[in-house]
Amino acid sequence: MNLNSRIPKDFYRLFGSKYMDYYMIFLVAIYEESSNSYSTLGLTEQECRAIINEKLASATIDWNEERLDEEGSLLTRSNMASVCLNYFESWGWLKQDFDETLNCYVVSFPEYSQLYVELFKKLFSEEESKERESVLAVYSYLFTYSSDPEKNNEILKSAWKTSKRLVQMLANMQEGMRGYFDELSRQKHFRGIQEVLIKEINNSDSRKYAILTTTDSFYRYKEAVKELLSEILSDAFVNEEAVDMLCLIEREFDTIERRYNKLIEQKTIFASRAAARIRYMMQEGMMEEDQTITLVNLLSRSGHREAILEELAERMQVTSPYRVITERSFYSRREREGDVFQPAAVEEKQTEKVHELDEFVLKPLYTKKEIDAFRRKNQKNGVFQVSRETVQSMEDLEKLFFVWQDVTETSDTKEEIMVGEDLKTDAGMRFSSLTIKEK
Repeated sequence: MNLNSRIPKDFYRLFGSKYMDYYMIFLVAIYEESSNSYSTLGLTEQECRAIINEKLASATIDWNEERLDEEGSLLTRSNMASVCLNYFESWGWLKQDFDETLNCYVVSFPEYSQLYVELFKKLFSEEESKERESVLAVYSYLFTYSSDPEKNNEILKSAWKTSKRLVQMLANMQEGMRGYFDELSRQKHFRGIQEVLIKEINNSDSRKYAILTTTDSFYRYKEAVKELLSEILSDAFVNEEAVDMLCLIEREFDTIERRYNKLIEQKTIFASRAAARIRYMMQEGMMEEDQTITLVNLLSRSGHREAILEELAERMQVTSPYRVITERSFYSRREREGDVFQPAAVEEKQTEKVHELDEFVLKPLYTKKEIDAFRRKNQKNGVFQVSRETVQSMEDLEKLFFVWQDVTETSDTKEEIMVGEDLKTDAGMRFSSLTIKEK
């Protein structure tokens, strides 16, 4: 019997209540406190009411007004905890049991209820979970399986499930990027474009993307996962079920790589479109804000602007010529010694510059010479060795990354690369020990 068939019919009444948000907060608070209960069965009803009252103290509820719930019960500050707890038990969100040791009733969460409450907890939390959808997590599962003498296939199943969740997360991130493209195309003001860019930078998908590129080190662990898959598949003691699971994981990682590369392409195009939109506004003017800018731009490009201005002056019935400074103006020329400033006409551009996508590719932070100097500084007897003293600043950490990237992408068979344990400096920077030596 699956969990869905165990859910009572009244379970979903919580979502139709006008106090749904408060019910969700109360359930999360009880759920978080249940692990600290002295009873093996769960929290006592008295403890649950105390937790709800504690949350009510910080809630913005105006108790001066008479409040009735959907059942017609009068809610007050003193009875709301008891009313809510009764609803949770009768609707099936909480299960009631009698603890003979405590000689009182205790409540616990059924398994189907736990799934919903964990979701509520994530919805209210500002911190994003990063351990579930992680390349590093898949690598850890595979490394554990390769080191396990019993070769437990359940470890591979966990790696496969994590890979599927990672694929889904990347698909959701791609869908979210498409939404920002639509928002960007609707903006007609600088402020609107700025708001869209800030939203894209600060949203949860961008934080997950940053985790993939930094903490998870996507490209590093992606290659490590592939190497582990090949190593395990070559093991003669791997059974048929394990081979099937490994093939599924390998297929998921091919999809992960394609979606990750597509996401990088989307972000680059998004930045280029935002820049192009800003350039267009600077050249054409923001039509909704000032039509005069558009008129001036059109006149400056027209070969018949003198005739247009003459006709415009006649229709407007102006009494003086359309000049900024006339004979009746207060302006008077001052005689100055030396050279007098002579304004020069701006040359009209013959061809419009075409902006290519390459203009938005990020430039390297350091030159090849600087990276080579960093490598020579930490190299003795032809061996490049990384220790805690190697990285003294964020610049050293970035240079170390470029050294590692260079040897892994362009290295030939003359160099041997060894990645050791993770290190942490006093400043809180984490990195892996690295050794590069000639064979």
